[in-house]
Amino acid sequence: MNTVSQLARLGLFDARVPRYTSYPTAPQFSTEVGAAQFARWIAAIAPGSRISLYLHVPFCRRLCWFCACRTQGTSSDDPVLAYVETLKQELALLKATLPEGITLSRLHWGGGTPTLLPAPAMRALAAAIFDVVPLGKDAEFSVEIDPNEIDGARLDALAEFGMNRASIGVQDFDPDIQAIIGRDQSYEVTQAAVEAIRARGVHSLNADILYGLPQQSRIRLADSVQKLMSLSPDRVALYGYAHVPWMARRQQMIPSDTLPRPEERLELFETAQELFTWDGYQAIGIDHFARPGDGLAVAARNGTLRRNFQGYTDDTAEVLIGLGASSISRFPQGYAQMNAATSGWTKAVREGVFATARGHAFRGEDRLRARIIEALMCDFRISADEITRDFGLTRAALSALFAPVAEKFGRFVTVDSQGLSIPPEGRALTRMIATHFDAYAMAKTGHSSAI
Repeated sequence: MNTVSQLARLGLFDARVPRYTSYPTAPQFSTEVGAAQFARWIAAIAPGSRISLYLHVPFCRRLCWFCACRTQGTSSDDPVLAYVETLKQELALLKATLPEGITLSRLHWGGGTPTLLPAPAMRALAAAIFDVVPLGKDAEFSVEIDPNEIDGARLDALAEFGMNRASIGVQDFDPDIQAIIGRDQSYEVTQAAVEAIRARGVHSLNADILYGLPQQSRIRLADSVQKLMSLSPDRVALYGYAHVPWMARRQQMIPSDTLPRPEERLELFETAQELFTWDGYQAIGIDHFARPGDGLAVAARNGTLRRNFQGYTDDTAEVLIGLGASSISRFPQGYAQMNAATSGWTKAVREGVFATARGHAFRGEDRLRARIIEALMCDFRISADEITRDFGLTRAALSALFAPVAEKFGRFVTVDSQGLSIPPEGRALTRMIATHFDAYAMAKTGHSSAI
């Protein structure tokens, strides 16, 4: 039986599983974590330590049909400017709660489209952030940039305040596919944005590209990948398009019968993967690629690669604080998420309290299973020495945990005295394998295709 047939027999092409950017995953969050708990976790951060900060801007000038993010369209700057004022109030709440001497390891502006902000608003927001918590030594300030929604004045503002990494979304350069997914973004516009970013001394560039889009073929995807590589991004996220029209209503604009079959999705992924690796990129985890000198590649080689809500990261800060509607924070004690509705988030902050609506406090085996799943997603291996040392598990207990996985996945996993590992031919199954270490019940409709 060939590899594809075996993968099919194991259910790869039918499964819907989490992306495991957290454990437990966001659908498991509950109202047990609220504003008071969130504030206590912030207050418990060690004085003088380094943290990461994520700011969510949920506005777009136009809504792309393929996107399942929590965003809202606006043709006016008024709601965006009002949102920035509320963010500044939220930052004031953080300042009043945060212990002394904290600095930033990472600062990321995401969305939505954070580059929708006018240049003066960008400056005001950045100044408010750094009044609360300054960038530490060798810190990274990254911003998601829409090539259709950026100009020199806004790039000048970001560079002035220390942006040193930019992230651009490409999705696909084929105009026919762009028309189907509601994303008009030419190669020329993208190239001009990249050149403008680099002209301001920002030399670290991330790019996102999608496989599994409607009417995508290996030839079309190869053309888009080659165009993207001509821009020489330092790292690339090759995400599988998640078609979830029951969750993201705008995706109902995309005809389901134009989507590639699951087996074709695997071929598309492998096509792009081959092109990136042939061009000298190092494969990182299940869906990222990086130049050998990029921090992500270095982290993958030295075993410090981590996974968070932005995907793979070389950030080792124990605390990630998310501000803005729907943003998620991670603490050693658990996760906390802000109210997903902009109106609800705004109301709480203007009343002088954090808008934390739900989350999860770690208990039981959460930390153990979180580390096992993260190790699989990052390194394709679980070190028996690490787990027994850091979590007090006996070798016998670890073997019992591995046994059902080895039985189900056969040659696609290796279990020995070193631990459990996934060989290259089994890595398409990584998310499925990870679910066997997930102690929480999963709703199949709440997750994306396994490939």
